[in-house]
Amino acid sequence: MTAGSRIVAMGHYQPSRIVTNDDLAKIVNTNDAWIRDRVGIAERRIADAESVADMATFAAEKALAGSGLSAADIDMVVVATCSSIDRCPNVATRVAARLGITAPAAMDLNTACSGFSYALGTADHAIRAGASRNAIVIGAEKLSDVTDWTDRTTAVLFGDGAGAAVVSAVPDGEQAGIGPVLWGSAPDKGDVLRIEGWQPYIKQEGQIVFRWATTALAPFALQACERAGVRPEELAAFVPHQANTRIIDGIVKRLGLGPDVVIAKDLVESGNTSAASVPLALSKLVERREVPSGAPVLLFGFGGGLTYAGQVIRCP
Repeated sequence: MTAGSRIVAMGHYQPSRIVTNDDLAKIVNTNDAWIRDRVGIAERRIADAESVADMATFAAEKALAGSGLSAADIDMVVVATCSSIDRCPNVATRVAARLGITAPAAMDLNTACSGFSYALGTADHAIRAGASRNAIVIGAEKLSDVTDWTDRTTAVLFGDGAGAAVVSAVPDGEQAGIGPVLWGSAPDKGDVLRIEGWQPYIKQEGQIVFRWATTALAPFALQACERAGVRPEELAAFVPHQANTRIIDGIVKRLGLGPDVVIAKDLVESGNTSAASVPLALSKLVERREVPSGAPVLLFGFGGGLTYAGQVIRCP
């Protein structure tokens, strides 16, 4: 048993191909001004040859390299994704094999856009229970595989990428670096954002999702802070799911976050990458050193299901 866990390193990966709003305007009836005004996205990365497992591996490899640990130290791999084409073997085992991790607990987890926070909570629980010491937690998506590029309501939203965290047990006597997870769902609204069938496309009732996200979620984010014993005004940064700048701004306002809090808005350059969006944005903040090490950061994911999850972590 241990008092808790902490994130010791982050990593991320994005494909090299950039698709701008002007590029999309050549495919569907849209334009750069409309997309920026409605969702805040300027461009997104789209994978060509890379699979979900490829991107997950690249992000995990980068995180592992910065952690001071080796593949032999890792005993758990958790991958959050809703876009992997293959059902078996899962992405986690493929990542483990490619990184040379032997005999880890290996699982995929699908709660769509809240997936990374769910996966991080799962790894934290395993470490607290003594079932793991060092885990790699990954959010990875290739949403371009399930995007209808003739539907302007969804084609403008999504991108591909992956983000990863190495999570380790805290040494005896040290404070946990991952706060208790607050997670839940609104299953009665679960069909308003969906990827269904054998050859699926993402479908959503955008206005219903928008109203739910802007009215229902801030109290849950506050509860995540309360569980960690951190007041919103003490946060150094807020890393929400990168769905829509108007949703993010609405949650920020309801949380009462001041101008000194760093607000992640990676969607401007990455689009909505579902389960990858929170770790991708957090990894970039860490890489650019925009948040001090040890400072409290609120992570909060939400989306398909409709599911939500969040926790306060200490910045690696």
